[in-house]
Amino acid sequence: MPQQSIEALARRAPVPDWGQSLPLEDTRGEVAITGIGETAVTGPSGRHPKAMALEAVAAAITDAGLRPEQVDGLMVAAGVADQLTAEDFHEHFGTSQPLWFSTDGGAMVWAATCAHTAALAMRRKQARHIVNVFAVDWATRRAAGTGTPGDWHASEIMKAHFELPFGWYPQPVYFATFARRYMHDYGLTAEQLAALPMTFRRHANRDPAAVMYERELTLEKYLARTPLADPLRMEDCCLISDGAAAWVMSPAEEARDMPHAPIAVEGVGHGRVHGAPYISQQRVITATPQPFAAPWAYAMADTAPAEIDVIAVYDCFSSTALMQIEGLGFCREGEGGEFIQEDRLYYQRHRRLGGIPCNTHGGLLSHSYLLGISHVVELVKQLRGDAVNQVDSARVAAYAGFTADEASTLILKRGN
Repeated sequence: MPQQSIEALARRAPVPDWGQSLPLEDTRGEVAITGIGETAVTGPSGRHPKAMALEAVAAAITDAGLRPEQVDGLMVAAGVADQLTAEDFHEHFGTSQPLWFSTDGGAMVWAATCAHTAALAMRRKQARHIVNVFAVDWATRRAAGTGTPGDWHASEIMKAHFELPFGWYPQPVYFATFARRYMHDYGLTAEQLAALPMTFRRHANRDPAAVMYERELTLEKYLARTPLADPLRMEDCCLISDGAAAWVMSPAEEARDMPHAPIAVEGVGHGRVHGAPYISQQRVITATPQPFAAPWAYAMADTAPAEIDVIAVYDCFSSTALMQIEGLGFCREGEGGEFIQEDRLYYQRHRRLGGIPCNTHGGLLSHSYLLGISHVVELVKQLRGDAVNQVDSARVAAYAGFTADEASTLILKRGN
């Protein structure tokens, strides 16, 4: 699709004025995810992030039917935990090939945008088979008293001097503020909000790989829980986990000859709110930046929410997941409470009731806290047809990434 066509289609969507889409070149169908790999996700394991990352990378390479020496690209995250380097890759696998390397990968927003970055690298002949990987050991660090996600936020100078002295810390306090305002503006009830952690827990209860496997959550248990930061209860907040996941991206024309049906990257969108790198500076607190990312991704993929079969949204908190679902266009802002009721996010939902299967592995709330990279792995499984909570006839999927002032959207489609 010509670039001007993407821009024109994206602009047709009603987009608010408090942010912007970050224009991306059309890379539709150029890249496919050809291999996925994961470690076990656990509480404190004592494992180093690099060891877990290498395990996930090795599994993804094998799943793609490749040898380590055929991998010539590596994407990791910058500034989160202790991620792999090219030297780590070569030392572990005993390889020496040139390795294109990027820190614009990993999880969160970059779990979507890394596919676009990889496509451009392939265009420029910088790499052919690129691995994206992310690992965390925050459960181990928390148990040892050596660091948590909260500590990571507190280390930022602005937060340390402007937010912490006023008690606006840690993350549950940030997002409880947003959730309470959303409830005030739109009438969301605690019973409606409960649908998110309850549905995601039901998914995790069926998946032996999930941290919350077989740990049932009922509405009665949820409502009986004293809020951590009103209105958010413990079940509304993400887990703290150890683990890693990875996937291989290959040129679409080569993917057809690889072991699995190729999962094509059809659309990528990236958006940002204006002038607010920190949550405390944001003008709008009842929505995420997703409305600035999703229209671009839909336009690139030439698709729409009605054509999506399954989604995975960044659910650091239940209220954030709700806002992401709205931002993806499945309902209008303020209508999320009604949209998610009556099992409408469950993988076996009744289509006549509407809704959309969401976070079918359990998400950050009940599967693991790998910051979104496992969400994309789950969507690949769904489109391959081998997920634990398999959605019938799933062919098109969307991932919504989030991190403070940014959001991203990734549209995936099963190839033939």
